Amino acid sequence: MSPSELHLRSESLEDTLAIARALGAGLRPGDVVALYGDLGAGKTLFCKGVGEALGISPDRIVSPTFTIVTEHAGPVPLTHIDVYRLAGAREADEIGMRELLSGDGVCLVEWAEKIREFLPTDCIQVTFSISGDDRREIAVVAADRPAFDDFLARSIRFQPGR
Repeated sequence: MSPSELHLRSESLEDTLAIARALGAGLRPGDVVALYGDLGAGKTLFCKGVGEALGISPDRIVSPTFTIVTEHAGPVPLTHIDVYRLAGAREADEIGMRELLSGDGVCLVEWAEKIREFLPTDCIQVTFSISGDDRREIAVVAADRPAFDDFLARSIRFQPGR
């Protein structure tokens, strides 16, 4: 495993929230987090945990599937994007996806595979695999940087074999 890729195991909804909070604690304005996984894999729950780490009440973070984009004011602004209902890149371009992804806050993108060509090359990628009722395998890939090292330390209890 390279230092920029981490595989984590979540045994419960609370574990998934804790992993998200650990990642969120190291995010900075301008960071983009691309979320991948099947329907029900935990992407929106993960967004709640990241938001909480950024000082935003998790109750305010709901799936923006029908609105596509939800912006949250907080100590670090959060843009939550769910592109599930977009037809493709052209539609994403029409709603200003490039501008949304280069905002002043943190940006979380659910169903990121649908807009891969718009994502910055240094975005953080989080992939969810369902391995049981509430169990998830979560892979996180990020550029090597001090914030990722901090995330490694904060998430050690979720690393298999630790």
